[in-house]
Amino acid sequence: MNRIHFIDKMIGGRLSRREILKGAAMFGVGVAMMPRLAQAAEALTVMEWAGYDVEDLFKPFVAKHGMPNFSIFASEDEALQKVRGGFAADVVHPCNYSVGRFVEAKLAAPIDTARLSNWKDVFPALQTAEGVIVDGQVMMAPADWGNSSIAYRPDLVDEEFKKNESWSIFYDEKYAGRVSMIDNEVAVQIAGLLLGYAPEKVFKMAGEELAATKPLLEKAVKTSRFLWSAPTEMQQALASGEIVAAYSWNDTAKNLSSQGIPAAFAKPKEGYFTWFCGLTLLNTGKAEQAAAYDFIDAWLSPETGKVLIEGSGYGHANQKSFEVADKAAVAAMGITDPVQHMQTAILFPPIPSSVLAEQIQLWDEMKALKK
Repeated sequence: MNRIHFIDKMIGGRLSRREILKGAAMFGVGVAMMPRLAQAAEALTVMEWAGYDVEDLFKPFVAKHGMPNFSIFASEDEALQKVRGGFAADVVHPCNYSVGRFVEAKLAAPIDTARLSNWKDVFPALQTAEGVIVDGQVMMAPADWGNSSIAYRPDLVDEEFKKNESWSIFYDEKYAGRVSMIDNEVAVQIAGLLLGYAPEKVFKMAGEELAATKPLLEKAVKTSRFLWSAPTEMQQALASGEIVAAYSWNDTAKNLSSQGIPAAFAKPKEGYFTWFCGLTLLNTGKAEQAAAYDFIDAWLSPETGKVLIEGSGYGHANQKSFEVADKAAVAAMGITDPVQHMQTAILFPPIPSSVLAEQIQLWDEMKALKK
């Protein structure tokens, strides 16, 4: 998905949600300024999203090995092409819908979960999810997850919307110039939901079914004050009141509320999306495999989950994270039962490359109307 930093539009991938973590106070000093401990001749090399290359997310690993090397990417496609080009990395952090591409390229190695002390505490629903299991083998250790929905200003939208939260706010001329859709093909899938397609159908739309979304997409593009490509841009516009609602992840409402700005995170009647990502072993690295397992296991620890939940409002794969995290932070996520949540939300699935390409092309055509 590389249109602008953190927003990409690749075959087999979707949006990153990491920019908001970059430079966050909860993580302290940036990795470039951290002293390195003594390390082995071949340090672990991790391909990672910006903002996730910080010690608080893998402290047990640092205590044992020191800081790993990081190669920051803006999309899984970028990471995949870099490894295909000969870059030697040991671990990569893809989302479930992209893992299969690393497997198809014969760059990923199966994970022996017996070597992960925290695996037993990973949500069972995630242990067996599509993208975690590929061709009968565990190819990703699920780590972080969150939601995609509508962040809005309850003090600036009308009562009708608050009582009947819906994706239709992006297609309502009453809100023309006051909302912001993300610059990504997920807008196509949202249009499918509004047309009444089942959630599993919107990720498979092609041909005539896909063409039927055009009128809605055209309206969403014209109604949006801007199509956002950086979370900070969107959050600042919400904070100032320039816009009253935007496609967002669950950290936006948390960030605005912490500044004393009224904010809410919708549960649209048509459904809202859930994403999850994790760690995949690569067969291209030079470090000892034991170090790679230590890194993955550190990421799966409940302590890492506590950092994510309290600092960003994102969920974590380890069930115990919700037990050790601050209860107010858990409540602020609006998720009282993570297991039920993951069963009822619309999980972003892997999408066939040909289908995704067609959806991307349509979105590119529609957003050109904005220029």
